[in-house]
Amino acid sequence: MQRVEILGTPVDLVDLEQTLDWIESRIAQPGPHCAQIITTNPEAVVRAQAEPALRQALRECELITADGVGIVWAVRLLTGHRLRDRVPGSEILPAAFERFGSRLRVYFLGAAPGVAWRAARNAQARWGIQVCGVQDGYFSDEGAVLEAIQQAQPDLLVVGMGERQDTFIHRNKARLAAKVAIGVGGMIDVLAGEVRRAPVWAQRLKIEWLVRIALDRRRWGRFPRLLHFVRLVLLEKTLKNRGGGQR
Repeated sequence: MQRVEILGTPVDLVDLEQTLDWIESRIAQPGPHCAQIITTNPEAVVRAQAEPALRQALRECELITADGVGIVWAVRLLTGHRLRDRVPGSEILPAAFERFGSRLRVYFLGAAPGVAWRAARNAQARWGIQVCGVQDGYFSDEGAVLEAIQQAQPDLLVVGMGERQDTFIHRNKARLAAKVAIGVGGMIDVLAGEVRRAPVWAQRLKIEWLVRIALDRRRWGRFPRLLHFVRLVLLEKTLKNRGGGQR
């Protein structure tokens, strides 16, 4: 597995199948150590410039996949490497459930009260996974949540807590008894039937993110981060070119 860096953020050059193989190898390892997956996107890269906790989580994460065409584009432009495709949490989760089925013990953490329960029930009915715990994201006693996860000892901890999810996992990795923990954004809501993914044509064109922003007014405030990401990447590319010319 090769790792590159864009704007100070690591990215692993893996596709979906390699990601699933990595998860399988981690689940098979003995011991309580929790390995983290971050599916990074342009917004996370921009936020990491100003958020030390997120920047540290990204730099110390065991596996970082490209969630979005913006990361795929930046990797190619800044490093010359070509990722086969993006590897978002919206694809990792159902693919993992499909591959491992009843062998997989999953803990669902996040979303609004009741939503995670519906997501867990639907995933269990569809793929036959073992649900070993459920907790919504509106909790006040973090210690109690961590204790519940420790007792459950899941193979996969699924965390859908928005911008908090990756730093939550990183901060508590030493106390989590999960083999693998992954932040999945709104995927718990999707599994619960609360929201739908963008149309298939948008997924195929790799513009799912653009459709989500266009259809959800709450996401409009995130668009400036995407533009800032593009500016940062182009500036970095310009600086690299100038440096190469001087040499």
